[in-house]
Amino acid sequence: MPGTASTDPPPDRNSARLRIIATTDVHVHLMGYDYYADRPDPTLGLAHAATLIAAARSEVANSLLLDNGDFLQGNPMGDYVLGPGLQQGCIHPAVRVMNRLGYDAATLGNHEFNYGLPTLTGMMEGARFPFVSANIAWALGPSPAEDVTFVAPHALITREITLGNGRTESLRIGIIGFAPPQIVEWDRPLLEGRIFTRDIVETAKARVPELRASGADVVIALSHSGIGTPMAGDRAEDASSALAQVAGIDAIIAGHSHLLFPSATFAGAPGVDLARGTIAGVPVVMPGFNAMHIGVIDLQLERHAGRWTSRPAAVSLRSITPGTPALPEVVEEVRAEHGATVAFSRRSVGRSLVPLDTFFATATASAAMRVVAEAQARHVARQVAGRTEAALPIVSAVSPLKAGGRGGPQNYTQIPAGDLALRHVADLYIFPNTIAALRLTGAELADWLENAVTLFHQIQPGAVDVPLIDADFPCYNHDRILGLSFEIDLSQPSRYNRHGRLRAPHARRVHDLRHNGLPLDPNQEFLLATNSYRSAGCGGYAQARPERLVDVGRAPIRDILLRHLAEHEPTAPAPAETFRFRPMPGTTVTYDTAPAATAHLDRIAHFRPEPLGLTDEGFARFRLHL
Repeated sequence: MPGTASTDPPPDRNSARLRIIATTDVHVHLMGYDYYADRPDPTLGLAHAATLIAAARSEVANSLLLDNGDFLQGNPMGDYVLGPGLQQGCIHPAVRVMNRLGYDAATLGNHEFNYGLPTLTGMMEGARFPFVSANIAWALGPSPAEDVTFVAPHALITREITLGNGRTESLRIGIIGFAPPQIVEWDRPLLEGRIFTRDIVETAKARVPELRASGADVVIALSHSGIGTPMAGDRAEDASSALAQVAGIDAIIAGHSHLLFPSATFAGAPGVDLARGTIAGVPVVMPGFNAMHIGVIDLQLERHAGRWTSRPAAVSLRSITPGTPALPEVVEEVRAEHGATVAFSRRSVGRSLVPLDTFFATATASAAMRVVAEAQARHVARQVAGRTEAALPIVSAVSPLKAGGRGGPQNYTQIPAGDLALRHVADLYIFPNTIAALRLTGAELADWLENAVTLFHQIQPGAVDVPLIDADFPCYNHDRILGLSFEIDLSQPSRYNRHGRLRAPHARRVHDLRHNGLPLDPNQEFLLATNSYRSAGCGGYAQARPERLVDVGRAPIRDILLRHLAEHEPTAPAPAETFRFRPMPGTTVTYDTAPAATAHLDRIAHFRPEPLGLTDEGFARFRLHL
C-alpha cells in the first residue's frame, strides 16, 4: 500500500519548507468521467485531484505545482479535442486547466508526441508555464550540453521563501525534464528524422551542473520514466533510479509506468528506502496515472552564510476517494469540451450481435480482438489491390489493449451486444495508431509469436495455482495473428525477455504453427497487417525492420474500424482460436480478470475455471486447469 514517508526535523529560525506537488500521466482525465462506459467515475480526474492540490497548498507557505508529462493523450476527450473539437487559435483544455490551477512547470511525456510535432508545438503556445525537456532535441551536438533542444532543457524559477524567523529570502529553483529516449521509435512515422533523443542519465550528468552553475539553489527533476534500477543501461526507458545517482538533484518526480512510489511494489529494490521515500537518498514520488493521486515532496531548506541547503522531510501520495469533490473552477473550465465529448462519443456507428470485451483476451479467443484484426486485414487488402503484394496471403496482428494489469480491474473493454457508438470504437482501440504492413516470412512470423508469448510465465508440470500471466509484461505487447493458429508449451522458458531480447536461444514455446489450418511454410512470404507502433519494432519485435515495410497509407486504425463496422452491419465476429495451451494434466494456474467476467465463464469452460475470490486490487481470481 502507498503511504507517507517522513524524516521531519524540528523547525529552525533559518529554515523553511518547500512543498513540491506533482501530477503525472493524467492522460486528459480532466473530469471524473469514464467516456468509454459513458458514466461518472469520481475516483479519477484532475477536477477531483485539484481539491487535493488545493488542500496540499493550504498547509504550507511555500509550494510548487509540477506536471510530469502524458497529459495530452489518453481518452476520448483528448481525441475529440485534437480532432473535430479544437478550433484554430484555441487553447487545449488540459493546458487551460493547468493554467487555471497555476502549474509552475511541466515536462513532456512520450504520448505528447502521438499527434505529431505541429500539434504539440501549437498546444504548448497556450501555456502560462514553461515546458522543459533536456534529452529531446531538434539536433544533437557533440555533447548533451551542445544539443539544440526541442524545448528549454530546464527552467529557473525564483521564489521568495518565508523562513522560520519570518524573514523572506530568494530561492532559485531549477526544474529539468526528461522523457523516454524511445519516443522516436514509438512514433517513427511522425518523428523519425525530425527530432532526436539522448540517454536520460547521460544528459543529466551534463545538464544538472549547467543548471547549478546558472544559479539554481535546488534542482527538481521531472522524470517521465519509471523507477528501473540503479545500473540502468544505455537509453533505458525506466531510469529514475539511475537518475537519483546523479549529483546535484534534490528531488525527482517519476512517472510513465503508471505505478505508485513510495509503495510496497518497490520493497527491497536497490537503493530504495520506503520509510524515507528516497532512492539513493534522493526523495522520489510517482503518483500513478489518470489523476487518481497527487505526489507531495517536502524539502527542508536551511539558509546559512548566504547559501541554501536542502534535505528531504517527507514524501507522500494522496489519493482521490469517492468522497473527494471536484473543484468547481475546473469543472466550469472544461464544461463545454466535456459535454461535446460525451455527445460526440454517443454517435451511432453500427451494431454488434455479440459482446465485444477483453475479459479473457490474454488466455483465449476474443471477439473484440477479432473485429479489429478483420478491419486491419481488409484495409490492407484494399490498399495493395492491383500491386505485386496482392498475391501475398494477409494475416493481421492485434493486441488486447485493455486487459487489466496496472490499469486495474476496470481496465477492460466491456461492450455488450447491441448498438455501437463512437465511444465503443475508442474502447476497442484506445491508441491513436495508424495502419501499417510488413512483408515477413513464415519463420519471421513464428519468431514474432515467440516474442508475443513472453506474456506467460513458465509453468512446471504439476504446478499448483501459479500465476499464468507475467504482470510486468504489458498486455499491449502481446500480439495475436489472425490467420495463424498454434500451440503454446508453457513448460518451456520464454525465448525472449520482456524487452524482446533473446534470452534462451534454444527455447521454443510455439508449436504446430498453421496458416488457415495448413502447416506453415517457414519460407513463404506473408503480408502482416499491424499498427504504426508495432511496425517500428516497439514491444521487442525485431522482425519489424524498415526495409520490410509495405506502403498501405497511414489511416488511423479507429477510422479503419469505423469503416469496417459500417460495411459489416451488424457485425458478429466469431472468436478465432488462434492459440491453445499444450495440455498439462494435474497443473493449475491462477488468472485475474474483471469481476464482471464472472457472468461469462462459458468462454473459458475448457479450463474448468474455479473462483478464488477477489484480490486486494479488486480483480476476480480464477483457478484454471491446464
